[in-house]
Amino acid sequence: MRDAINQFDTDLFLRLNGIYASWLDPIMIFATERNTWFPFYALLIGWLVFRYRKQAIWMVLTLVAAVAISDQTASALLKPLTLRLRPCHVPALQRLIHPVLECGGPYGFASSHAANTFALATGVWLLVGRQYPWTKWIFLWAIFVSYSRIYVAAHYPLDVMAGAGIGVLAATLCVFIYRSLGAKRTRQDIA
Repeated sequence: MRDAINQFDTDLFLRLNGIYASWLDPIMIFATERNTWFPFYALLIGWLVFRYRKQAIWMVLTLVAAVAISDQTASALLKPLTLRLRPCHVPALQRLIHPVLECGGPYGFASSHAANTFALATGVWLLVGRQYPWTKWIFLWAIFVSYSRIYVAAHYPLDVMAGAGIGVLAATLCVFIYRSLGAKRTRQDIA
């Protein structure tokens, strides 16, 4: 069963990684670089502060916690535990892939990029999605960044899907705690 899943994942990776164009390479490099998105994060934090004032501190801390948990789960826990090589480190795939960047660390399961972007997208959606339905579009950004990891040959599709799941779970947990603590503070204020 495990071999069948790995073969399916490898075949899907080769199909997706094989869809490339030279004009798309710089766009995917831009998408996959971590520092690219700092202005987006700054705008998001600024918007939260503008809209929610003091409450934004707790919202931002919730988002930071969600990203930290997702990042550490993917990088510090799962990568050393599973020891699954990135596709760009698999010798049998070297002639078949389209690498755009240097390969990076040896292990890829689960994708930290996917975990972190989905943690942020899910956290924002759960925190303010009812008031601001447009925040659902942040998921397109998370999908774009996550797909870029397959495009640059850094991750298999299951690495990305696992990372996305980790991010969603981390954000859901952190927002649950945020709301629970907020409800507790409200009850204490009333008493």
